[in-house]
Amino acid sequence: MSDLKSQFETAAADAQKLSKRPDNNTMLQLYALYKQATAGNVTGSRPGFTDPVGRAKYDAWAKMRGKSPDWAMQEYVKLVERLKA
Repeated sequence: MSDLKSQFETAAADAQKLSKRPDNNTMLQLYALYKQATAGNVTGSRPGFTDPVGRAKYDAWAKMRGKSPDWAMQEYVKLVERLKA
């Protein structure tokens, strides 16, 4: 397993144990980076207006389109480290 992948997995576990829940925008950023790192570009259709949470998640992930999984992993690790500080 690559060093980056192990750092990413550690950061993902650490994100679940943060002492304080991040604000909604930060949570969306974490979600989008995680999804881009693990699943690549967003697929499927954008949820409708009756699903505002799903729509926000989709939009956040869509902003990551074209970014490499390695880039997303690095950014996720950096963000979790900032949140732990």
